[in-house]
Amino acid sequence: MGHKIGGRGVTWDRVNGTSLEVACDESGSDGENLTGGNTDVFAHASVLLPMECAAAQVQEIRGRIRSPAEEYKANHLLREKHRAVLEWLLSESGPLYGHAHVHLVEKAFFVVDRTAGLLLDDPEAAGELFREGRRTFTEEEWRDFLGAANRLLRVRPGAGPEDPVDGFFRTVGTLRRTYPGTRAADLLARLAAERCRAVAYRDGIGAGPAPLIPLLNPLLPSVLRTAAHWSRGGRPVRLVHDRQNMLTPERIAWIEDAAGREGIGLTGLRLVVARDDARVQLADFLAGIARKVASDELNGHGDPALAALLRPYTGGSAVWGDARSWALLGPAPEESGGPATDVNTLV
Repeated sequence: MGHKIGGRGVTWDRVNGTSLEVACDESGSDGENLTGGNTDVFAHASVLLPMECAAAQVQEIRGRIRSPAEEYKANHLLREKHRAVLEWLLSESGPLYGHAHVHLVEKAFFVVDRTAGLLLDDPEAAGELFREGRRTFTEEEWRDFLGAANRLLRVRPGAGPEDPVDGFFRTVGTLRRTYPGTRAADLLARLAAERCRAVAYRDGIGAGPAPLIPLLNPLLPSVLRTAAHWSRGGRPVRLVHDRQNMLTPERIAWIEDAAGREGIGLTGLRLVVARDDARVQLADFLAGIARKVASDELNGHGDPALAALLRPYTGGSAVWGDARSWALLGPAPEESGGPATDVNTLV
């Protein structure tokens, strides 16, 4: 395998088993607060470029933007006055095309997916619950359901007058009584029958210590999906990631072990300071851009040109429930090997 940019190649030596080194960063991290945080989309971006090539591209971006800021972020590129630079960065003639990937997570769907997985042992039910819930309930009722599910699953649910188990099943009961005979009510009835699982989950958290891998934090599974993307075809890959409090040595060890169990060719993960690694800076740009473009599309005021430019970078492993927006953001059928809306959820 070989990629060339500016006359320099990025290769993987199958004979000697040399690993690809891929740089990563994220945007939209609110921890486990997925329904009440600042963002509704989480993006994990990765870039495969030689260090010297990435440094030259960062300098090219600085030269085109000409901002006095010491550290550039995605918001510099997202300003309307720098639209031409943004379009160049994502375009086929830009430095990232064919050398970068974004794993997207729609946070509301992630909450539903995790709830269905915990209570029903049936992540496939998540898609139907997500569709039927949004179709049947009012916006306020849907927000209430998502918030109750988030508090149920969150390690630290936050202060409140109601136990998270009681609060979730009270919300489920209210919605069932309000919409009897609907498919949404049928799905909620399945959840209501599994209160014992919810109690066991909360009791396990209360007994301590806090779980090493929080059920609701999208970063750790996103790192795995990123490694899986780059290691397709049996390629060994190392990840270089911007420092993140969630990525403790114990969790990095868990990621590496989980990758081995899944047959993902991850040979290691190390943390760096973003300002010292131009490849991570490019991943930071892409993550922030992707999060904003995807969020705008999700909320019905997307930019068609930017969505089309982002599309070659997204992958079919995205955790995304909204079919309308994914039809515009997800890989085209010829790129993904299936319908653009055929989105897999994490297990």
